[in-house]
Order: sequence, then C-alpha cells, then structure tokens
Amino acid sequence: MRVIEILVIHGPNLNILGNRDKTVYGNSTLEDIDGFLHIRGQELGLQVKTFQSNHEGDIIDRLHLAMDSDVRGIIINPGGFTHYSIAIRDAVDALDIPIIEVHLSNIYGREDFRMKSVITPVCIGQISGFGSNSYILALEALNSIIRNT
Repeated sequence: MRVIEILVIHGPNLNILGNRDKTVYGNSTLEDIDGFLHIRGQELGLQVKTFQSNHEGDIIDRLHLAMDSDVRGIIINPGGFTHYSIAIRDAVDALDIPIIEVHLSNIYGREDFRMKSVITPVCIGQISGFGSNSYILALEALNSIIRNT
C-alpha cells in the first residue's frame, strides 16, 4: 500500500507559538503541534511532512514543489498572509489537490482586518478557532476526503 503524504505549511510567527498571546493562540508550541500531527497521521496511515516559514516567497516555493510530488493534501495556516497575500492564494489555486486552511484562533471573532481571508475561496474549506485541534480536525478531514475519492 502506498503511503499518503500530507504537507502542513505553517506561516509567519507560528515558530514563536508558546511565546505569543496564549489567550489567543493557546499554550502549544509549533513543535507540540507538529508532534500531534505526526502521531495522529501515523494512526491514520498518513505521512505528515511539516514546513514553516516567515517568508511569503518560501511558502510559495514550497507550494510549487508540491505540484510535482507525492503530496495528496495540504493543510495551510498562512498566518498574517491570510488577509492579503494574493501570491499565496494563486499558488494554492494552482494545485489540484485538496487544501484546507487552518487557524488557531477564530479569525471572524477578532479585529476587522483579520476577518477576511483571501486564501479560503481557493481551499476546500477552513477550520478555525479550535486551537491546535484545528490542525487535527483538518488532518482527519483530509484523510476522509482522500480515501473517499
């Protein structure tokens, strides 16, 4: 049986989770989240690969690399790029695999400028507001989508 590969992309400032406002972002570090994802991925028979960058171009380059790879689904937390990066949006839109946008906080319950995502319309869905569980929910959703197509 071929391994199903899932790519998780973490955007800017997610590398400093644990030091950011814990009332908004929770107590988990990025290493904690990646660890949860790897464990749950193994339980589901998925190979989870993670990537984090604070740089828009690096995120776009990683999305482009997914085009010619065995990646079957992507979970992306674009961080602050969520609200304005048409370049990341276009890179997501160019992929022909299921992509779910995630956020730790409920972006619709925050400041006005955070309530708009330019990424969501080119994803199959968005999960936000469940802390680190947003990622696990997205992984389980991708698993179901991929195995049922």
